[in-house]
Amino acid sequence: MKTRREFLKLGAVSLLGASGASSLVAVESSPDPKLDDVRSEWCGVALRLADPVLKAASDRELKARMPVESAAGATDRQHFSHLEAVSRLLTGLAPWLELDTNGTQEGVERMRMAALARRTLDSISDPNSPDFLNFHDGRQPLVDAAFLAQALMRAPTELWQKLESHVKANLVAALRSTRPISAGENNWKMFATTIEVFLQRAGASRDDNRLFEGLEKHAKWYLGDGIYGDGPEFHWDYYNSFVIQPMLVEALEAVAKESPQLSAYHQDAVTRIGRFAAIQERLIAPDGSYPAIGRSITYRCGAFQALAFAAWRDMLPSTVTPSQVRAALTAVIRRTLNAPGTFDDQGWLRIGLAGHQPSLGESYISTGSLYLCSTALLPLGLPPTHPFWSAPNTRGTWEKAWAGDNLQADHALGGKA
Repeated sequence: MKTRREFLKLGAVSLLGASGASSLVAVESSPDPKLDDVRSEWCGVALRLADPVLKAASDRELKARMPVESAAGATDRQHFSHLEAVSRLLTGLAPWLELDTNGTQEGVERMRMAALARRTLDSISDPNSPDFLNFHDGRQPLVDAAFLAQALMRAPTELWQKLESHVKANLVAALRSTRPISAGENNWKMFATTIEVFLQRAGASRDDNRLFEGLEKHAKWYLGDGIYGDGPEFHWDYYNSFVIQPMLVEALEAVAKESPQLSAYHQDAVTRIGRFAAIQERLIAPDGSYPAIGRSITYRCGAFQALAFAAWRDMLPSTVTPSQVRAALTAVIRRTLNAPGTFDDQGWLRIGLAGHQPSLGESYISTGSLYLCSTALLPLGLPPTHPFWSAPNTRGTWEKAWAGDNLQADHALGGKA
């Protein structure tokens, strides 16, 4: 078995594809050793993102250790950035943490990360902790309380059931404290919805007005062909992926049995995210580049959360294979997280898309915001035997089309389904 030091090296080496470093960690084995290399690479990325955040937070020193780089003109991000870092990191890594622990080095590291995450949840929700975080002052906490709620739902055993009762109570109180924050007429409706869905699952009372408003609004804001408006209008950005589609599917799963209408809406949402995932796969060039369009582009590979989510939840359409998605996401992760300047000397993310590009950050962007990139890693929640990890390499749609392959024509999703 490889040592932990060898395992962690993978997060720091230059990840250059087939010509790059060989596997440096023993993972749960798949039939093709080269595919083990890819999974170990993803695990290394997960650890590289997680270690600075969770080590500091579990020691109750996140505020003391974490730098807060803000975009030009931002003056208040120190008030919000720490909750952003924890919540956004965990919502991407939660499915991986939830996998059964086994005797491999990956399993050992996964168990270590889960333990640090539970200590972190205690630290950030304890009113007596120096790292007690802001869940209610200003509007931003609504966003990251929702990402935290999403993480708790994605790892119900490791990040919820294993918590001590007082930590659960503190987290419920923290999430409830977001209720006075109004959600704007846009994707923010899903943040209020997600928090209420989690509170229901945790056995707390839910606020039906906040829960169902997000669902009702997005039903009205569906524009066709797998795309929702960010509010009543369409925006050229990645918010269907950052927020809307994954949160909508997860919320509808929780309430689908409450009426035939909600059940039908849930099925529509699953179909739509499948179509949207197919579109996202076509956006990714073989070198991992993609259109740098819209706001929040500094969330890097998190722009493809919907594609990663559909792969993790087996919601891909028949036209897109898991191995195609593995190749596409691997390329995007490498392109956005391996560029020089992406991390500072202490391992914290810096503002940018492909390196350090602080001018790309909007006024609400700071160090903690950037950890939404972790959502590209959602398929780590699939075991190595799943076709996502075990199926032979397959070229992506972009590569096939521009190589002259005789592909089937792409078609829009019919009607309103």
